Amino acid sequence: MKKLITAVMLASALVVSGVAMAHGAKARHGGVAQSANDISFELVAKDGKATIYLEDHDDEIPSEGVSGKLTVLNGSDKTEVPLESAGGNKLVSKGELKFAKGAKAIASITFKDKSTVNVRFSLK
Repeated sequence: MKKLITAVMLASALVVSGVAMAHGAKARHGGVAQSANDISFELVAKDGKATIYLEDHDDEIPSEGVSGKLTVLNGSDKTEVPLESAGGNKLVSKGELKFAKGAKAIASITFKDKSTVNVRFSLK
């Protein structure tokens, strides 16, 4: 009986703390973070440029061999620019971008193994 009570209490504790244990994206560089395919992506938009940081459970994912494109939607205006590796875990945009408050951004990122992940961001 004690084992059953202990098991029930342990299961209850895990259910209650599930939110804290869940994998989620955290903005570490002052940007907007999202998760997709168990990977955290953080978009930092500054001075007409974009940087995307790649992480997996707080471990940096090297951007070598990773590429993609970033599409920014400002109302009816649409801008697409390529994303290229900038060393470390960073991808940077090549080309000028305009980021208005409330803009939407979609990053299509292709990894070394040719798998592609699409990530959507809402800029504040």
